[in-house]
Formats: sequence, C-alpha cells, structure tokens
Amino acid sequence: MTDTTNENTVQEENKLIAERRAKLEKLRENCSANGHPNDFRREHLAGELKAEHGEKDKDALAAEGIRVSVAGRVMRRGGPFVGIQDSSDSIQFYMAKPLQKESDAWQLLDIGDIVGVSGVLHKSGKGELYVDIDQLDNLTILTKSLRPLPDKHHGLADQEMKYRQRYVDLIINDETRKTFLMRSKIIEGIRFFLSQRGFVEVETPMLQTIPGGASAKPFETHHNAMGIDMFLRIAPELYLKRLVVGGFDKVFEINRNFRNEGTSTRHNPEFTMIEFYQAYATYHDLMDTTEAMLKFIAETVLGATTIEYGESTYDFGSTFQRMTMVEAILKYNTGMDEAVLRDAENNLETLKEYAKSVGIHLGPKEAGWGAGKLICEIFEETAESKLDQPTFITEYPWEVSPLARRNDENPFVTDRFEFFVGGRELANGFSELNDAEDQAARFRKQVEEKDAGDDEAMHYDDDYVRALEYGLPPTAGEGIGIDRLVMLFTNSHTIKDVILFPHMKPLAD
Repeated sequence: MTDTTNENTVQEENKLIAERRAKLEKLRENCSANGHPNDFRREHLAGELKAEHGEKDKDALAAEGIRVSVAGRVMRRGGPFVGIQDSSDSIQFYMAKPLQKESDAWQLLDIGDIVGVSGVLHKSGKGELYVDIDQLDNLTILTKSLRPLPDKHHGLADQEMKYRQRYVDLIINDETRKTFLMRSKIIEGIRFFLSQRGFVEVETPMLQTIPGGASAKPFETHHNAMGIDMFLRIAPELYLKRLVVGGFDKVFEINRNFRNEGTSTRHNPEFTMIEFYQAYATYHDLMDTTEAMLKFIAETVLGATTIEYGESTYDFGSTFQRMTMVEAILKYNTGMDEAVLRDAENNLETLKEYAKSVGIHLGPKEAGWGAGKLICEIFEETAESKLDQPTFITEYPWEVSPLARRNDENPFVTDRFEFFVGGRELANGFSELNDAEDQAARFRKQVEEKDAGDDEAMHYDDDYVRALEYGLPPTAGEGIGIDRLVMLFTNSHTIKDVILFPHMKPLAD
C-alpha cells in the first residue's frame, strides 16, 4: 500500500469516526444514561432460540406469538432487516417502515453498534428466525461503535493486526472464535479427565526466588517491599513435587510459564502447560495416561479420534508408537553404528564426528558436551522431525535430564519420555529423581554449566533438596504444552493463532 493510499484510508476512517461521534452526541441528548443505557435485560440467546424454534413451521411459529428479548452487535443491514451477533449465534430483527421513521435508534444505527431488541419471534420466507419489533421503544442502542468494523467478507487483511487487535478479529472472524472456544473445551476436558482419576488441582507461585523445573532463561523482576530480585516461573515442577512430598499423591496445575527466549511459530515468551504428578507411578504409567487422555479429548472435542492437520491425518485411536532415542536415531540414520551409540561414553570422539556429519556445529561452547548431550543433539537434528504419527521417545540421557530418575539397568539414560506428533514435541514426562544426594550432585553440575556461560542451566535449589531429604515417594510427572496441543486440534500453524493476546512489539508512533 502506498503512502498516499494509506493516508486516504486514514482520512476516510477519521471521517466515519467523526460522523459516529456526532450520532453518539444525539443519543446522549435523548438518553438520561449519557448515551450508554444499562437497563435493558437480555432474556434469550440466538443459539438457544434456533435450537428450540428453528425447525418449526413458519405459520405455526407466528401463531404462538412468542415474545423474546435479545441483544448483540449489529453485523449487517439489508432494508428493514438487521442481523445481530451474540456469543452463541446470530439472529435478525425487523422493523417496519412506519416505526423506522419514528425511531431515533433506527436513524442513528450503524454496523458495529450493540443493541437490545424485544419483539415477537417469526420466521422469514427463507426459513430464518427474526424478531419483529412491534413497539417503538423495543430497539435500544446500548453502546455506540465509534470505529467502523472491517468488511465482514475480507476481515482483517493484515495478519499482524489480527494479533494486535484480537477483539476486532473475534468480532469479524468466525474461525477465530471457534478456535478459542475449542481451546476452552480442550482445557475443560483435561481438567475433567484428571479430576475423574483422583488428581487434585492446585496453584503454585508464579514469582519465585529460584527459577527451576526446566532448562530455560527466566524473566527477572524486583520485589520492592522485600528488597529482593525474583523471577517469573519457567515451570511449576519443583513446587508440585514438594506437594507430593507433603502427601498430595496426585496433583496437577494448568499453569502460565514465562521464558525469556526467542519467538517462533511454536514459541511464545508466555505460554500455558498442564503439569501433573502421581505418586507410586512410573513413566510407563504416564505414557498410558497420556494416550488415554488425548484419545478422550479427541473424542470429546472433535467427536473423532483422527485429527486433520494441514495435509496430514493423525490417528489418536490406535496405540501410540514407542521407541528409545537410540532406536529413533538408527531408524533414520542407517550410517551410524549401533554399538557406538549404545556405548556412547567410550566413543565420545566418534559421536563428535557423527554430530559434525549431520550439520551440528561444535565450537568452543560445545566443547564440554558429553556423550548424552551429543546423542540428544543428533536425535533432534536427524530424527525428531520425522516422527509423524503419535510417538513416545524414551531413554533420554541423564546429562540432558537433570530431574529424571536414572534407569536401573542402564544409568547412562533416564526413565524419561517425550511425546511427538507431526515431528513436534507436545509432552515431556519421567519417573522423578527422588534420590536427594543424586539431585544435589546434578544441581551442582548445572551450576557449573551456568558458570561456564549456559544461561539456560538450572540454579541450585537448596530447599528442594531439603524437601527430597524428607522423602519423595516413587513418583512420575509430566508436562503437556497446551498451546501446541490446541494448534494440533484446531489445524493452526502458528502459536499466535491459539493465544488470544500473543506478545508483539509496540507499534511506533
């Protein structure tokens, strides 16, 4: 768009805004509520009226003389018929010409206004329900829209403005509203599923003195009254496990987390997760639980266990595939030697050559990587994107799993899994490390990495170690990214489409 075209558009919009402000002044002259009345009482929703009366015969409905009271935003005008939209659906109202001439509200009405309407319910020749306004005072402008809405058929043409002005996007775009209604149903389904299985929903601190529970860079803030620096949480994990120590055997939290990192189609600095922990369970139990939960949500929200995403179809009704990280690497990298991967600690130099051969840069910062970190990097570079159908990847090296329990038979790996669909990670779970001394040693290693320049390494959490010293029962825990899950279920290809108000840089003046 040229500067001249843009300037003309702004001038035209300013002209329309001025006209609407003039109409608001006229409403104020005629209204004791300063143009914003608050005495109208809505008694019906459009969706409910359609469900109850939508199939009735036109003449039979008219004979019933059903009086209704609806409210909503004006979305279209066509002669004597006006379409309004409420939170459930849309419906029309009708005002005959004699009443139009006498009605100030009708004369001052614009698309975008929020109105209250009362009258008799009828059905048009096209089979659409409408409210026949039979009295002059039965049309009230409740809120004057001072800004014109975008064209209904074209919506917000600028994708960025959809995110900046989500309120307009929700008014105009039916698909946007459906996406966020589905998001709400998915979260509701998760709550129901876990609650039915005896899990208790809890809340843990979002402001923490030590950020823990994940490898991520936190946001920092300062508490003035206490005179201390604090962090926005990167995960609730360590607090939830403290609760298991305290006797809450099954807990979950639908939580907001904050990570001071980059943005992408799958990353937002503020995001939502569900984390849940179960005492006397293993990571195998949580894989079973995850499979059952996602199948339940698919059936509840979509009414089917197959999910369409782009050109792919994912089957949530069949048993999910399970393979170890090494098995996944070997499946998609036939040139690598299984013996080297399974005896990784004694083949460090060969692993480094493997890493270089698949495009992994090994500079000074990466010089301290151990065999476990190298294997994980090789997996992420070569195999992760190929995990199309629902798949659990297990046996993550302990080096990249500072909070997970080591495997009893092979201490090089942990009892951990990550869950992938369409090459994207959706969940991370493991049997929890409940050895206080091992946990303290791993925290110390994380501190060494932080001192060496890794700003995503964990802090040493002395109180959490103290909690483990009181005794954490055998426990398994998991986190599922709700934003990514909603992306999958709504066929959305960027995380900004499933977050109501994604983070955006402020517009320049």
